[in-house]
Amino acid sequence: MARPTRTWRSGRLGNARTGGGLTRRLALDDNPLRRRCDLVEAWLAPAGLALFLILCPVIFLVLGLLIRGDNASIARAQQSWQPVTATLLRSVPGPAFPDNGANTWTTWTAARWTYQGQTHSGEVPATAGSSAGTRETIWLNHAGHVQQPPMSSAQVNGWISGDTLLAIGALALLLFVAVWLSRRVLDRRRIASWELDWLIVEPRWSRQA
Repeated sequence: MARPTRTWRSGRLGNARTGGGLTRRLALDDNPLRRRCDLVEAWLAPAGLALFLILCPVIFLVLGLLIRGDNASIARAQQSWQPVTATLLRSVPGPAFPDNGANTWTTWTAARWTYQGQTHSGEVPATAGSSAGTRETIWLNHAGHVQQPPMSSAQVNGWISGDTLLAIGALALLLFVAVWLSRRVLDRRRIASWELDWLIVEPRWSRQA
């Protein structure tokens, strides 16, 4: 009967130690020597992590709305553009990740086309992987300038994913630097506070000695 009792007490003690360690790390204990800067420093990392988790979906949502909104604006403007057939003057490099043909990408390349009876040449958006001599449909505005056509749904999703990853990486780096700098500032304040306390206490110890 004694063995289960000791096992229960040992487990309880272990849980208490684990909880106490977490409480100390979060500066939630009643340590009278703990300063306000210690409390702030203890919550820097949890606060940074919480902020990161909150902002990640916000970034994805905002970037998605902006990119889709820009693409929708281009699609509306395309209604007033004029389609023209252009002939590519050189081959277009294929995409680095074609995804077995599921995604199509465009690259600006040299081409020649005829508009209002005159021959023009310049850079036009063409499907990646096209060879020289391929005929591509391009879109011209009222001034005859080549316009970038709207992206497909796959391209929009890929653009959102890429920009989101970059933004999340930048956010993580920014929060890491902010936490690191904050800890440096708190360390300096803590050392300055210790020195001030020592200047107050040291004369008393000297007199007692």
